[in-house]
Amino acid sequence: MGRVEGKVVVITGAARGQGRSHAVRLAEEGADIIAIDLGEDIEVVGYPLGTAEELAETARLVEKTGRRVVTKLADTRDRAALRQAIDEGVAQLGRLDVVVANAAIGPVGADRPLTAFADAVDVNLSGTLNTVHAALPHLQEGASVILIGSAAAYFAAYGSDPGGMGPGGIGYAFTKQMLGHYVNWFAPFLAPQGLRINVVHPTNVNTPMLHNEAMYKVFRPDLEHPVAQDAEPGFSMVQALPIPYVEPIDVSHAVAYLASDESRFVTGTQLRVDGGAVVKNGK
Repeated sequence: MGRVEGKVVVITGAARGQGRSHAVRLAEEGADIIAIDLGEDIEVVGYPLGTAEELAETARLVEKTGRRVVTKLADTRDRAALRQAIDEGVAQLGRLDVVVANAAIGPVGADRPLTAFADAVDVNLSGTLNTVHAALPHLQEGASVILIGSAAAYFAAYGSDPGGMGPGGIGYAFTKQMLGHYVNWFAPFLAPQGLRINVVHPTNVNTPMLHNEAMYKVFRPDLEHPVAQDAEPGFSMVQALPIPYVEPIDVSHAVAYLASDESRFVTGTQLRVDGGAVVKNGK
């Protein structure tokens, strides 16, 4: 029997990257999946986001494991639309046991407008809270809420812009800090109902959020059009372990643990999958 056998999991940002990895990993462990994604680009981001076609591919990979999947296109910034998507998914699959609030953007770069800060907050912070609170009416005792944060939450300092991340990059770090605070504040309110909430903080992850020219320029501002090979030495400097990044599945293993009853008494935790990045660079 799988570690989350018979559970139903909602995952945002499920079209590709970490979200797809979480969906497939949890399906392999016996869960049915409600996979949600925006399915279109956000102009300020500077790199393409997941598509409806990629969300359909996530569904195909979940179904390949033998589990059920419902896909929905919804904007996490719109709580009403998100609530409708979750409600419809629960109506089809019968219950909801786990929430993985994964959807996020990384609008980095010194050339990003000031509005990139607000856009990062809208998606990464408000969108995450919208996901949790749209799902709460369906959750029963034993349910698990998992937020996807970032080791960047530990690096940001007031008045600094390390590496020329720009307002969007600083907004990204700010939102991930706030997710940690949200878990600390909210876990005691959920606990009397038997509900758990935790956050996973990955370092660099091998996804399109890392692999795009805007991010490469942060690490190689001296080059007009840097490519992955140019930026990889910089990626490797972030972690204490000799790696440039972790794979999505490395984060999914942590998600699977927090989704399972193995972590039934774990709540309010900040779980780092960071290759030692925080102990090397954290403030």
